[in-house]
Amino acid sequence: MGEIWCLLDSRGMGGIETHVAELAAGLRAAGEDVRVVFFADHGPHPLRRRLETEGLAWEALAGGFGALLARLRAGRPKLLHTHGYKSNLFGRFAALLAGVPVVASYHAGETPAGAVGWYDRLDRWTSFLGGRIAVSRPILARLPWGGTLVPNFVALPAVAQGGRTETVAFVGRMSHEKGPDLFGALAAAVPEGQFIAFGDGPMLAEMRAAHGGRVAFRGARAGMEGAWGEIGLLAVTSRAEGLPLAVLEAMANGVPVAAFAVGALPEVIEDGANGYLAPAQDVAALAAAVRRWLGADRAALSAAARRTVATRFGREAGVAAIRAVYDRSLGRRTGSG
Repeated sequence: MGEIWCLLDSRGMGGIETHVAELAAGLRAAGEDVRVVFFADHGPHPLRRRLETEGLAWEALAGGFGALLARLRAGRPKLLHTHGYKSNLFGRFAALLAGVPVVASYHAGETPAGAVGWYDRLDRWTSFLGGRIAVSRPILARLPWGGTLVPNFVALPAVAQGGRTETVAFVGRMSHEKGPDLFGALAAAVPEGQFIAFGDGPMLAEMRAAHGGRVAFRGARAGMEGAWGEIGLLAVTSRAEGLPLAVLEAMANGVPVAAFAVGALPEVIEDGANGYLAPAQDVAALAAAVRRWLGADRAALSAAARRTVATRFGREAGVAAIRAVYDRSLGRRTGSG
């Protein structure tokens, strides 16, 4: 039967890593043999700990195209599923040389600059050499050869942890595209609220210096399990997005979301019903949304947010859609389009 390998190059825990963990667990539940493969060993990694806790197979390669090609030829997986531009590029060509079907997922909503932007363009323009999955419509629109839209997905916890406090949280990488500076401005604009931030990244020191008196910084976490209970509202202040897994995790735990209307967020959030939307980078409008939430029926919002994930972004449906892409790449016909 053979294994499905999920390939990524990673130094920390973020959206791609969380997606791979959800996908690997979902594939195993669907009866597939699955292995997560790290392109290089960057030392201890929270994703490895999560995989080990859940009994999922993983391994780390030595890094480099030759090591990946040799491992593919020796291991002969049924299919290689790559995540992130580096894994997509190296994995695509190594899989072709090894005679292994390959599928690439596209997660990033932003357009990188500099050398990374060049690699990103090369990744997208060579994507016709394998199957293609995008997690949002804007990301799909940037793929020159098209692909299949499969939104991010999460397992629905049996009990919602969050949505019961009046605390507004930022969850994500402290980098320009995620807008932690805009979150800091939001905290300053809503003095009646309580604000906390989870995450690490190049802007963390700057954020602590500028907003440490207003925002409580919790640092990076391997996962948000156990932390949603102290969050009442998730604020997404990103300048660019795909479909953030943090949004789906929050909503699955009964935490509504107030966000700038970027990426696929307007397809998930219905303003005033399961969360709030504001124009991109309009801090004043987002602050007004936070005030609406403070005075709203928060229990109803939490229940609506959780229903949205249960009906549209559950793990079982997402994995089934990805397996249909696998089937096409393996040359089998399915009834799922």
